Amino acid sequence: MQGDGSPRAAISRDFGVNLVWILGDAVVWVSAVLVTIWSRLEFAPSSAAVLDALLLALIAASVHVGAGLLLGPYLVPHLRGSFEEVTSLARAAAIAGAFLVLLATATNDVLFLPRSSPFLSTAMAVTLMLAGRVTVRAYRARHTPCNPDANRVIILGAGESGRSVVRALRQADTPDLVPVGLLDDDRRKRRLVIDGLPVAGDRTMMSQLAVRTGATHLAVAIPSATSELLRDIQDQADAAGLKVKVRRRADEWLRSEDACAVDLRDINLEDLLGRRVIQLDQQGIAEHLAGKVVLVTGAGGSIGSELCRQIQRFHPARLAMLDRDESALHATQLSLTGQALLHDEDLVLADIRDPWTLRHAFHEIRPDVVFHAAALKHLSLLERYPLEAWQTNVAGTHNVLQAAAEVQAGTFVNISTDKAADPTSVLGYSKRLAERLTAEFAQAKRGRYVSVRFGNVLGSRGSVLPTFTEQINHGGPITITDPKVERYFMLIPEAAQLVLQAGAIGCDGEAMILDMGEPVRIVDLASSLMKLSGREVEIIFTGLRPGEKLTEVLSAGEARRPTSHPLITAVDVPPINDALLDRRCASQLEASRLLVEVLAHEVGDRQWAE
Repeated sequence: MQGDGSPRAAISRDFGVNLVWILGDAVVWVSAVLVTIWSRLEFAPSSAAVLDALLLALIAASVHVGAGLLLGPYLVPHLRGSFEEVTSLARAAAIAGAFLVLLATATNDVLFLPRSSPFLSTAMAVTLMLAGRVTVRAYRARHTPCNPDANRVIILGAGESGRSVVRALRQADTPDLVPVGLLDDDRRKRRLVIDGLPVAGDRTMMSQLAVRTGATHLAVAIPSATSELLRDIQDQADAAGLKVKVRRRADEWLRSEDACAVDLRDINLEDLLGRRVIQLDQQGIAEHLAGKVVLVTGAGGSIGSELCRQIQRFHPARLAMLDRDESALHATQLSLTGQALLHDEDLVLADIRDPWTLRHAFHEIRPDVVFHAAALKHLSLLERYPLEAWQTNVAGTHNVLQAAAEVQAGTFVNISTDKAADPTSVLGYSKRLAERLTAEFAQAKRGRYVSVRFGNVLGSRGSVLPTFTEQINHGGPITITDPKVERYFMLIPEAAQLVLQAGAIGCDGEAMILDMGEPVRIVDLASSLMKLSGREVEIIFTGLRPGEKLTEVLSAGEARRPTSHPLITAVDVPPINDALLDRRCASQLEASRLLVEVLAHEVGDRQWAE
């Protein structure tokens, strides 16, 4: 036995509703035809004229209903009063009106039908049918029963974005948010009413409106909202006891598992930091990657795995993923294919410190494009173990460069860091050497060899974001080195996009630098995370660590010049003779000295040896 919620019951209800509208529209047509004909007769028709008018009215109603059943709107589940329903309704009415015009021409001697009546009756019928639908839609907007378990939400922004949010929430099948009020800072919208909701005032009325309506959420419907504005709104919402939601961007909506859901999501750190969505040269990247053999080292890392996911969208002939961590490769393959059987020939388990294995893999794969993301990156550990930094970030990069040069790869992109600009740490020294080695190969080998330099990547393994989140979840404290320390930040997808763009537009020996805006204080970052989590924990300052700066720079005395991308600039990197790397080091102390000495060998970097 079918329940009330079964598909059959739903179809039955829809048919019943449509039947009411069909009969109502038929009555409208009959009335419109009779009124237009009888008005020509000054409402004193003869019995013959009455019969003719009734016959013509029934014919017009029948044609309209038939056209409506075949072409819509009666068998199509349109939103009542929507543009789509109006279009379908007007089309069916136009067909009925055209049929009356033909009758007026062909049966002028048989039936009494003034030539103006088809046009007048069609206009009247369409007007009356639309009026009925608009009335029903307006009534439902004001009187639709709310889900008693739904959260009440205030909409901030009464523009087109706010209108669409209100209507989407009202029309949701199972709404978990019910709009109860509107706010807008534009004084011209104070008397505006949207679907029965009046604009109650500006943001200063937030707390009062929340108390009066019992709202628990605030939906920000301001597409142009800056990060500063969002932080201010977040503070006001916290004071009013409201949880903030924002509209999803188009790319987020497309990635959503529930693309039909109301496009609201919780505010996140990306919104508060104001990171921009990078507009890529899709055609240039596609020409660079489509149909090519691409190899990514460090493919199991945060940036490497995101690189693989984005590269796959450009349909390379082959995407080879190299890493020394088998579990990381397993996770990357799972994110790409939904399977992780680890039998794919495109998975390469190798260590960039092993030149023989690396060369063997490169000669087998013969990549056209190489993205070098494998590196050690934790500043404090590398200060204690500089030999590891030398073996991976310097000698390992040299191994990858040599292997790529032997198979004549067309493009080599070395992923660097802002710590390579005016370095003061082992990590910075080692990554600076990697940049200079890349510039050396740009001079000596075929193909393009470029570096990409950017700041901290939010959400990458070991970054402050997961560290602070874990500390907050454990009740604190959050540990920060210094209250004045600040860093440039970007997002993992943003970093991967920059790398792809650099590979497409970079010139030999250059280091590409993203315009990352202003640096963010780590204290502010921690405060934002605490607000988002709704928990306040203690912050402890531990002091700067050896080799660490208060503020990083993206370039140090280097002339930055524009590129074909408005958010990317380029600097020249002085090459370094790779013969200098033949020196061996067997201890931590020797490695630490060698990092500085090799850099100081070139005049341009001599100051770092002091």
